Amino acid sequence: MNDDASCAANASKSHDGVTTDVARARWTLLRQVLRKKQVDNPEVKQASVRRFATFNLFERTRPVSHDSVDTSEEHWVEYTSVFFPQYSAFLRDNLGPPRINEVLNSFDNTGNVCVWPSEETMAHYCLQNSHLFTGNVCELGGGMTCLGGLMVAVCADVKEVLLSDGNEKCIHNVRGIVERNMQAGKFGSTHVSTRVLRWDCDPDISALEAHFDVVMCADCLFFDQYRSSLVDAIRRLLQPNGVAFVFAPLRGDTLQMFSQLAQQAGLLVARHQQYDVQVWDVHQKMLQEGKEAYDENIHYPLLLTLKKGSQAQ
Repeated sequence: MNDDASCAANASKSHDGVTTDVARARWTLLRQVLRKKQVDNPEVKQASVRRFATFNLFERTRPVSHDSVDTSEEHWVEYTSVFFPQYSAFLRDNLGPPRINEVLNSFDNTGNVCVWPSEETMAHYCLQNSHLFTGNVCELGGGMTCLGGLMVAVCADVKEVLLSDGNEKCIHNVRGIVERNMQAGKFGSTHVSTRVLRWDCDPDISALEAHFDVVMCADCLFFDQYRSSLVDAIRRLLQPNGVAFVFAPLRGDTLQMFSQLAQQAGLLVARHQQYDVQVWDVHQKMLQEGKEAYDENIHYPLLLTLKKGSQAQ
């Protein structure tokens, strides 16, 4: 089965018009990147988060190269937290336009385009709340950088961080990122690993059943086809007393549908709108500037916390 083609086809069958538009716009964005064209399609402007690229939570700088003939450094940047400048990590966050066979024949390529604002926001939240992360941590659907999980590995006192995505090209890049930061001594004693992990692949999930104290993901709710699988994966990966942090914008009814599926699966779901002062301030400022540049429906990530029903008070 062609997984990405199935995703696109399934998105077109959405029960919600906004969901359909957002999914279609994501794929339009991928096609624009593939063709190296400026994203000026009205549909993309309406639905793509790239109209609003960042909450300005991290500074991007080029690493200093001591070798004037080394061109590999131009692909690397150092992400430094604006509010916690003691924490930074090296990232390779620009892989160039995806090849046509990658778009058509591989699992969800949206993570190969850029660092999306929800991932940036989750990474900042991890730094702000490092005390919430203990034991074994897993990021699902982390794209080409897994920035959130990477920041947990940099700042928190955890035993293990697994950085995962369903796309092989993403994970190939993440492996290089882990190696670079490990050489720089960014992780301390934390064991950081990577793997291709698909939510809808039972062997992938079974191998890690009930292994994690914390599971996290950002902006992974928009494909109808995989929403139920993501809920099941989170439920199975969590230890009995574990917690999941899910960052995602409303995107029409997609966040609400995910919440309902999680509740039906026996998970306790709490929704948080004002979870961080800095993010909330940017959100309020953008709202005042008008919808032309910013639409909270597709740009402002809400935070869902998920726990197993046994944790009910």
